[in-house]
Amino acid sequence: MINKRLLIKNLLAHNDENSFYDKKRKIDIGFKEGKAKFLKHICALSNSNPKNNSYIVIGVEDEDNKIIGVDFFDDSKIQNLINAYLTNPPIVQYENIPFPHLADDKVVGLVTIRPIDDITSLRKNIWKYYGGSVFFRDGSMSMPKVFDIAIKDVNSKIVSAIENHAQNNIQLTLDGVFDFMNKRKDFNPQYKVFKEYFVLCWSGDKKQVKDEIFYSRVDIELINEQVRIFYSALDEVSIFFDNNSFKIVEYVRLGLQKSYKYYKLEEKTIHFDNNANYSIETNLIFEPPQFNKRDLHHIYNSNNAILEKLEKGLSLADYEIKDLEHLAANYLICYLNGFGDALPKLEYVKPYLKKYSSKLYRSYKETIRILRKVKYS
Repeated sequence: MINKRLLIKNLLAHNDENSFYDKKRKIDIGFKEGKAKFLKHICALSNSNPKNNSYIVIGVEDEDNKIIGVDFFDDSKIQNLINAYLTNPPIVQYENIPFPHLADDKVVGLVTIRPIDDITSLRKNIWKYYGGSVFFRDGSMSMPKVFDIAIKDVNSKIVSAIENHAQNNIQLTLDGVFDFMNKRKDFNPQYKVFKEYFVLCWSGDKKQVKDEIFYSRVDIELINEQVRIFYSALDEVSIFFDNNSFKIVEYVRLGLQKSYKYYKLEEKTIHFDNNANYSIETNLIFEPPQFNKRDLHHIYNSNNAILEKLEKGLSLADYEIKDLEHLAANYLICYLNGFGDALPKLEYVKPYLKKYSSKLYRSYKETIRILRKVKYS
């Protein structure tokens, strides 16, 4: 089993970006340009590596390989995006890898592109790239090319050596458990061994509501691979496990005018097999709350008035400052209730909330995470 943290270190130490790996400070697939660039890199790496895995490391400075991290990205539907836009799509996996020196809410993203030994191309137009385009790696660049011969296998031995040097061992596993238990000691850290092989650690702020137990500030890591499976600073989560599986049910808090409820968003189950393999099954179980259209029109117009003031740099009244705390979530609710114009408003307000306060921006990112899951499904 590969220790993904060690794999990232080996990739960064091996060489600069090349035909089997790329590194990015960040990616943004919430917008068309970012989506198109991400698909271009996936296409190019897949075509340039017909016999071996290729990788994208996200959260690294290009100049000096400094690991700065990115937000936890838990979009299990990213394969849907790949399948929708690429012909002969490779299998792509996005994983969140914690590093000890990073803040709790930061990880390094690791994208693994599996070999398919076939030519991958864009299925349809996106941004400035045309359907039918084929990309390859030319050094550290992903470039469109015309091909007329079979692709040479030049990287398999190099990649195999890098992956072999990243194999997990008992010391790495034990160090990972102790690191997790010490770092999360304020949130009741626990661990469990599955199938005498997999070590899963989790922690959370526990609370009981009637007969049900919920956790907030939840952190879950598969220590063998040094992969963060789940992280959320705000949402409520319920956890269930037996000797063969570990299930997380994620809830989101939504509502209007001080009336809020928790709604089930997603169910994620990790299945552990006897052959030292595991699989993750993710199901979106979210049913958008429906509200009175008259109330929504009033809230939507109030949101727009606040946004207009933010654009013009005008001061907000006290009641508008309170409403600002729920502005992103209110736009989301309006969108889920049929207000199509609420979506571009939600995207447009991002820089204003980021500038206003870090707390508002964290709340905005949680709202976008919900939207991303709903849209891809």
